[in-house]
Amino acid sequence: MREAQYKMTNPFDTSELSFDDFKSLVINDYKIAYESRQASILGRREVLTGKAKFGIFGDGKEVAQLAMAKAFRAGDWRSGYYRDQTFMFASGMSNILELFAQLYSHTDIEKEPASAGRQMNSHFATRFVNDDGSWKSQTAMKNSSSDISPTAAQMARLVGLAYASKLYRKNPELKDFEHFSINGNEVAFGTIGNASTSEGVFFEAINAAGVLQIPMAISVWDDAYGISVPAKYQTTKEDISEILKGFQRDDEKPGFEIFKVKGWDYVALCETYERAIQVCREEHVPVLIHVTELTQPLGHSTSGSHERYKSKERLEWEKEFDCIAQMRKWMISSAISTEEELDNLESSIKIEVKNLLKQAWNNVMADINQEKEVALGLIDKLALEEPLVEEVAQKLRSEIDPLRKEILSAGKKALRLARNLKSSSKEELAHWLVSQVAFNQERYNSKLFSQTPLSPLKVKSVEAVYSDQTKVVDGKDVLNACFDYNFDKNPLLVAFGEDLGRIGDVNQGFAGLQAKYGELRIADTGIREMTIIGQGIGLALRGFRPIAEIQYLDYLIFALNILSDDLASLSYRTKAGQIAPLIIRTRGHRLEGIWHAGSPIGMILNSLKGIHFCVPRNMTQAAGMYNTLFKGDEPALVIECLNGYRLKEKLPDNVGEFTIALGEVEVLKKGKDMTVVSYGSTLKLVMEAAEELLNYGIDVEVIDAQTLMPFDIAMDCAKSLEKTNKLLVVDEDVPGGGTAYILRDILERQKGYYLLDMQPQTLSAAEHRTSYGSDGDYFGKPSLDDIIEKIYQMMQDSNPKKYPGFYA
Repeated sequence: MREAQYKMTNPFDTSELSFDDFKSLVINDYKIAYESRQASILGRREVLTGKAKFGIFGDGKEVAQLAMAKAFRAGDWRSGYYRDQTFMFASGMSNILELFAQLYSHTDIEKEPASAGRQMNSHFATRFVNDDGSWKSQTAMKNSSSDISPTAAQMARLVGLAYASKLYRKNPELKDFEHFSINGNEVAFGTIGNASTSEGVFFEAINAAGVLQIPMAISVWDDAYGISVPAKYQTTKEDISEILKGFQRDDEKPGFEIFKVKGWDYVALCETYERAIQVCREEHVPVLIHVTELTQPLGHSTSGSHERYKSKERLEWEKEFDCIAQMRKWMISSAISTEEELDNLESSIKIEVKNLLKQAWNNVMADINQEKEVALGLIDKLALEEPLVEEVAQKLRSEIDPLRKEILSAGKKALRLARNLKSSSKEELAHWLVSQVAFNQERYNSKLFSQTPLSPLKVKSVEAVYSDQTKVVDGKDVLNACFDYNFDKNPLLVAFGEDLGRIGDVNQGFAGLQAKYGELRIADTGIREMTIIGQGIGLALRGFRPIAEIQYLDYLIFALNILSDDLASLSYRTKAGQIAPLIIRTRGHRLEGIWHAGSPIGMILNSLKGIHFCVPRNMTQAAGMYNTLFKGDEPALVIECLNGYRLKEKLPDNVGEFTIALGEVEVLKKGKDMTVVSYGSTLKLVMEAAEELLNYGIDVEVIDAQTLMPFDIAMDCAKSLEKTNKLLVVDEDVPGGGTAYILRDILERQKGYYLLDMQPQTLSAAEHRTSYGSDGDYFGKPSLDDIIEKIYQMMQDSNPKKYPGFYA
């Protein structure tokens, strides 16, 4: 570990600077730091007075972030957390006006480009996707991946952002992609609070970076607390760099370069970041900069005061060693500025920041007040015909700075009071309220997916082609041929996961492909699901088309936090300013045993909105879905059927070109008596049941959902119900999981309820996990017998005379 000393080793290249230029540079730094502090103070006040919802700021970390910003170049990436406002200002990736716009949740993307008001303040992002789905040049700009609040979760994607530089440097096929990388010279900067280093994903990411040897620079902002909990309860030895000494590289083995520096020491910070990032950038060695003795003068957030849990002595120390106070003292002692000059500068900054706050508020309220005036005009007009509405108008008029919800609520209340009235005034107000639905849908509910011209939802189905020369092969070989075709076609396509590389995955879908395309493109990883997904997210942000393999579906749970909090919400929380077209490949269903028999479809459906969800019944279907996803720009999860890899399938002549449209169901068997909807492995049993049921005079129509998000866009299930009037949904999730999701869609969105002549039914697994062995599978999940008897029972309930009972 390298302890920073109080001496300057030319962080400003002072050999080329006059003293006056040097003074100007330092004073400008101080100005940025002081502006940031004032923004924190005023922002906190806005929350406490009720004008803003919540506030979390970077006070106390200003000087360290100035130093970090000096080392940050165009093409570099940030994956940080919500204390980095000074860095964002100093690097030019954001400004105070945008910080305040976010504080007030301004929905105008021009005013609040990070999230269009969808995230709380200090959650930063730069926009790198054009409206047509094309990428901006990432090497011509400084880049910040979109922040999220869950502690340490930014570490997972940081691994991928840094790993991308290694691939761009090492793979000569990628030299021409200069809008994504210039010889892999880009550093991925990460930041994290000292308390958050207790999280498992932090250690997983540190270990992965050390193994991969990637240009990842992680800064730990250490203010000795995690909200109210001091470091002695957070970290062994109360010192994260101390316990990470084993990661320090030496002459024999690679590892990290670890630095430690005090967060109030401006000169040492500049020197440390210059040295650390030079090593990281040039040698592709991960570095950790442990910034200690930081303070948090305003407390953790607007949710409470730190005076409740810090001692008087600690608070006095924090006041003395506030980084801005220490920088000020150093500037005066070094004759860079005088006390009077700094007093004048600080006074002008306070006025400037206060004016920016006022400007941000006025920007937010301009559109809302205009909407208020329109609504008031319509409500006043209606009040002339219905006196009860007058009180609504008066209340809305008295609102000085109303929210949109108060404006629309007033209009809806007016309509309710005038419910018995028939007039043009009422129709005019109703029409305006309906028109607002579209506007607010765009403001608050749009862009769950990118919806660009490159969306996979725009890829049409292309039929698989077969001929007299078509081979019959194992299902795994269909997948292998699909991957081979696409890897040959697209050098940005990469895949990685546990056992994926050398042996070609546990079921041989990638067999032989590492030998053909190399370890950089098809790679093994350690057992680390969170950072496998994070590796995929970071690569996808930087232009790659990654396939991140999670070996079995049950293991998806280990990475669920990263999938749900980061990937699934990325397009939504940036309003499509950022995309990560990552494909998560896994396998599941019917591997026997409690830990390898899960089918947690309900969990996935409820937690991964924003990720397409494909459930192919065989490997040919899976290949068609991969072909579709490779053409699109949105993330997806594909669950292959574990029991299908060695089942025989025809190898399509156009194995790398045929596609399956997302959101289309497939009718596998036409029938007239009942509609049965299923997906994945269970479909094989449903089809066998349908054949046997023909012997008993029951002709069912079998529908393969194919994808669950989206599900049946054309509402073909309802069209089937027009004919059969009966519905059964079958899967092997627990009751109330995938079957409930499908049933609700068919009954409500597709209005299938009105087409039924009897109660719809579901057939799913037992409420517990499946016990070991084939008998465990038989008694825990829907069997062929269960499906036959369920369908027969439903037909018997409908017509007891025609269908006598099996057991009576």
